[in-house]
Amino acid sequence: MSEKTSIIAEALVDSGALKFGRFKLKSGVISPYYIDLSWLLSSPECFSRIVELVALKIKRLQSEVKVDKLASIELKGALLLPSIANRLGMPCIIVRKEMKSYGVSGRIAGGEVKPGERFIFFDDVVTSGESKIEGIKPIEEEGGIVEAILVVVDREQGGRERLERCGYRLISLTTISNVIRSLLQIGRIENDRAEEILRYVKEHSIQK
Repeated sequence: MSEKTSIIAEALVDSGALKFGRFKLKSGVISPYYIDLSWLLSSPECFSRIVELVALKIKRLQSEVKVDKLASIELKGALLLPSIANRLGMPCIIVRKEMKSYGVSGRIAGGEVKPGERFIFFDDVVTSGESKIEGIKPIEEEGGIVEAILVVVDREQGGRERLERCGYRLISLTTISNVIRSLLQIGRIENDRAEEILRYVKEHSIQK
């Protein structure tokens, strides 16, 4: 197991961001686990570990493609993005889920999108990919170009395949399968629970 996956797995467990039980997803599917990166806010050390890994990945991507700004959609990804952007010395914007009707209206917060600007779109996890498409749309409508979508964890439920079909490049720091295997390896998860989650992933994955 890679060191990066081990760091993420332990940070998720130590902060309480990885939860086990029965959780209803946006799609209506019942999942035996849930990842809520907002819990990193209560664990500065774990927060810093994740932010550092994301920042390092973006720095490597900058050697491959031109990136002008970072972007995310409220809420989870937006909680981490300012810290990531600050570490990299880069500007960032947040896409609101709904149009704001008062004050400075619109769906873009924190700045503007200029035609031709190139973005890396960051979020916490990818499941079906629907929320990523929703978040990217306002950027593209203003003439922005999304070079890549970067997430911490791929839930392996078809999001990667859907985004790639739409022409987007998805990069994940790790997958839920690798997170669970890493936790099993270091004794941070019971065998039965690990098997349940890995079975769930297999049942809900989309084979290419």
